[in-house]
Amino acid sequence: MSVLPLVFTSGWASGINAYAVVLLLGLLGATGLADDVPGALQRPDVLIVAGVLFLCEVVADKIPYVDSVWDSVHTVIRPVSGAVVAALLAGQSGSLPEVAAGAVGGGTALLSHLVKAGTRMAINSSPEPFSNIVVSVLEDLGVAGLVTFAIFHPVAASLIAGTFLVLGLVVLAFLAHRIRRFWRRRAQRREEKRLARAAAAAPGAPPPPPPSPSPYLD
Repeated sequence: MSVLPLVFTSGWASGINAYAVVLLLGLLGATGLADDVPGALQRPDVLIVAGVLFLCEVVADKIPYVDSVWDSVHTVIRPVSGAVVAALLAGQSGSLPEVAAGAVGGGTALLSHLVKAGTRMAINSSPEPFSNIVVSVLEDLGVAGLVTFAIFHPVAASLIAGTFLVLGLVVLAFLAHRIRRFWRRRAQRREEKRLARAAAAAPGAPPPPPPSPSPYLD
């Protein structure tokens, strides 16, 4: 059977939590639960690094605004990780050229990353932190469950991942207004800090104007 369904699912999952994908695949292969996991993912040093970074992501992903900064840093890392994992899976299977697998895995990871990052920006427009925690936990559980399912039922898992991806893109389109508000709020905060620094540097200068109404009120 072609490895393409597993490549697609791992790419989708990598766009959400690349370290979880590497760690989970490596553990499944190292424990003998999966035979098609490349040896490179089962190496102890790879598992240790992936485990440490996964724990960092677990924490950062649940803190408002920190999660968006983390997503920005991983705009390149997640698609590259998805492409590398996909190429390794294709090389192990031999049923799909590694370049094609890398393109599928990396492209899918980029799309799911954009969905995740955009959704987090919209969620951060809300003042309470609980929605971040709930969404992050659901993402972690979804990645773990679907990657594990994909090892044993790759075609079914790829259909589920494809459905999640399409739904995510549709939701992202509806959340575009909140995302724009998120960026306006960040720009407003930077401007307020700049004015405050300017006022502190010039004691005789008039105080900076009061901040505009909170975007939470609209």
